[in-house]
Amino acid sequence: MSRLQQTHGLTDEQREIIATVRAFVDKEILPVATGLEHADAYPQAIVDGMRDLGLFGLTIAEEHGGLGESLLTYALVVEELSRGWMSVSGIVNTHFIVAWMIAQHGTAEQRAHYLPRMATGEIRGAFSMSEPGCGSDVSAIRTRAVPDGDDYVIDGQKMWLTNGGSANLVATLVKTDPAAGHRGMTAFLVDKEPGFGEVAPGLTVPGKIDKMGYKGVDTTELLFDSYRIPSAQVLGGMPGRGFYQMMDGAEVGRVNVAARGCGVARRAYELALAYARRRETFGKPIAEHQAVLFRLAEMATKVEAAHQMMVMAARRKDSGERNDLEAGMAKYLASEYCKEVVEDAFRIHGGYAYSREYEIERLYREAPMLLIGEGTADIQKMVIGRRLLEER
Repeated sequence: MSRLQQTHGLTDEQREIIATVRAFVDKEILPVATGLEHADAYPQAIVDGMRDLGLFGLTIAEEHGGLGESLLTYALVVEELSRGWMSVSGIVNTHFIVAWMIAQHGTAEQRAHYLPRMATGEIRGAFSMSEPGCGSDVSAIRTRAVPDGDDYVIDGQKMWLTNGGSANLVATLVKTDPAAGHRGMTAFLVDKEPGFGEVAPGLTVPGKIDKMGYKGVDTTELLFDSYRIPSAQVLGGMPGRGFYQMMDGAEVGRVNVAARGCGVARRAYELALAYARRRETFGKPIAEHQAVLFRLAEMATKVEAAHQMMVMAARRKDSGERNDLEAGMAKYLASEYCKEVVEDAFRIHGGYAYSREYEIERLYREAPMLLIGEGTADIQKMVIGRRLLEER
């Protein structure tokens, strides 16, 4: 077994879960990932397999039918899934964030209603914060929810929903009191039908956004036009807490993106190493040329460093402490290192890397998404810097 990305202190159950997912990736994902990605086809058979493994309920408490595992276990599973195909990890990521938010902030009724069916994958979650006119500036969102009797009426446009078509539950951040700043934002649990078009009265998913990479998984807009929703669907039952609930979800989301970066980088390193061992120039494998050997050494070091920082961030969140500093560091480092490792693997493959027959071509298009997902590198550095200035 490779010495890279080893995680010390795991329980026997954690090691068994990770080994099972690794075997699933090797058998069910890697052989078909590139073909599905080129076709931009939804990986239904893979999703069914993940449901059978219980991955949709991995972190949901046992009392609600889940496995009750930690954020660390989940992050290590995401790392393995992303090694196979990053899009597959995206299918479970937003689901996990929504389940986390309901478990941490939902009312007893909301937890009892949603979590058991989320654990089985019957209900699949999507996370909606961004809008066309704002990205990292969450305070600039314009989607409004206005009280009307026992309901709210929502109008506005949301953007960049992963699983926006396939999900049937969306945690959505809107403004309920525009004059109150962050305290005037509320998270709603929006039920809808899977698919595209009008998925509920006043609620439309226009279609998939065509992307450079990160294919297979559907990324969509969400349009609200006088959409009526009961006040009971406010996450936690109290308006005005949505910003903080969403930021809590974003912290675990950043650990997830870091884990994705670790998985993609690991796969790029594996491909580069295998290619360098079999490709010969000037009478010997290119792995024996010092320039390539040094490049492999740098790649492996980055793969290992990103993994260990991701593990640290997950463990801190699991301890019950806020991990925005560590999650920001892990997301920043892992995504930047992933880009660099994938590019180095691309260089090692030479001209063949430009061929769609080679897996590295797919990874080269997928890695850039990690540079912007769950906050850009500049946003992570702002979070990190501000937290460091708060220290005494």
